[in-house]
Amino acid sequence: MATRAHPVDPHLCSRRPRGAQNLRFSLWILVSCVLGGAAQGPGEWASWGSWSRCSSSCGRGVAVRSRRCVRLPGEDPCWGDSHEYRVCRLQDCPPGAASFRDLQCALYNGHPVLGTQKTYQWVPFHGAPNLCDLNCLAEGHAFYHSFGRVLDGTPCSPGTQDLCVAGRCLSAGCDGLLGSGTLEDRCGQCGGANDSCLFVQRVFRDAGAFSGYWNVTLIPEGARHIRVAHHSQNHLALQRIDGRYVLNGDAELSAPGTYEAAGTQLVYTRQGRQETLRAVGPTSQGLLLQVLLLEPNPGVHFEFWLPRERYGPFQAHAQALGWLPRPRQPQPREVEPQPAETPLVPVAIPAQAPTLAPDSCPPCPDTRGRAHRLLHYCSSDFVFQARVLDRHRQAQETRYEVRVLLIYKNRSPLRTREYVWAPGHCPCPPMAPHREYLLAARRHVSRDGTQDRLLLPHAGYTRPWTPAEDSRIRLAARRCPV
Repeated sequence: MATRAHPVDPHLCSRRPRGAQNLRFSLWILVSCVLGGAAQGPGEWASWGSWSRCSSSCGRGVAVRSRRCVRLPGEDPCWGDSHEYRVCRLQDCPPGAASFRDLQCALYNGHPVLGTQKTYQWVPFHGAPNLCDLNCLAEGHAFYHSFGRVLDGTPCSPGTQDLCVAGRCLSAGCDGLLGSGTLEDRCGQCGGANDSCLFVQRVFRDAGAFSGYWNVTLIPEGARHIRVAHHSQNHLALQRIDGRYVLNGDAELSAPGTYEAAGTQLVYTRQGRQETLRAVGPTSQGLLLQVLLLEPNPGVHFEFWLPRERYGPFQAHAQALGWLPRPRQPQPREVEPQPAETPLVPVAIPAQAPTLAPDSCPPCPDTRGRAHRLLHYCSSDFVFQARVLDRHRQAQETRYEVRVLLIYKNRSPLRTREYVWAPGHCPCPPMAPHREYLLAARRHVSRDGTQDRLLLPHAGYTRPWTPAEDSRIRLAARRCPV
């Protein structure tokens, strides 16, 4: 961050501190006076204050806390918000109790409004465009009036979980803070980085010499974000650990729909030859996934996320099914081949391979700006800080070997070292070895399921990493739609 020189009030240099709470302020004055008044960056936030009382006496409401920006003459304002809002939950309101919005409209009953002496009885009106205005309908009349903003903690509309704060309709993140945008990761951790669980993924291609039920995998207790799919005349089947079928058991086909099993909802769809099975989880007990073979098996794709501590017991149970599933393998990012197939071997790049010549490449399009950053953050599968270790040109692609330093967003696990691929000999924007970048990448799995790679889109979001770039990308994360 650049250093900006600001004049220091000479009276400050002669002031004496009063109390320990002024220690930081005194140190700043001392350094500023000795160095001739050089000040850096924005001010700093003081500690958060305590949370206020809940805005409601029953049901859901809002509590707020604030903090003060401590800055001296010449310093920029602090970065971030001065107020935080969280949802507070009290006992349920009595049956038939008036809603919070009803009570606010009723405050104007019997009072002259609209510049006349006429009075009205007011009830909430929910057809106005701004949900967080106090829009009230005059009973018995065909007009409504807006009395300004509703009070903080008012539901945006009946039946919604969103609440109005400072005139804006906000959703609560998993941390309970309104507008934080914090979500659970694939492991179920609020604001996590998908590092407390493992991603299990495989294609079951075994085919027997007879029709009937074949074991595909055990879906263990604690599994999350389960997805199973295939495209054939065969049918998926799901069995509880006590032997009772949930789906397509005893050669009787189940109707597409939602089923309850193992403490979660399973959504089963069938359209022509395409069958899918999805569940958010977590499962409260194991489930056995099977396939009812009516024709040769083209492959059953399945995946789920599993807590690390449950992976060992899962391996032991899975061995009984005749194979040992594994989480995603080390670099390069290849899906595990079947035993009968020849393993894919990455092509060796000769040491004398020609490197990129940036001066021979045409200039890249200008992709700067907040809109471009927000677009690529929201649409990417991975956003992370990385140091480029090596760069090679392969066919019509450029391959970067990077060390992942800091993860902002990931929809599947990232390792310390990754390969990142960019289209063409002259990727835009280019990355140089031995430098650190903040980049957004997408996951791409080949149609035959043999390659699983991180791709940098052409003219995508790749920036040299700086503290300012870190602040900008964190702000983009908060504004990304859910």
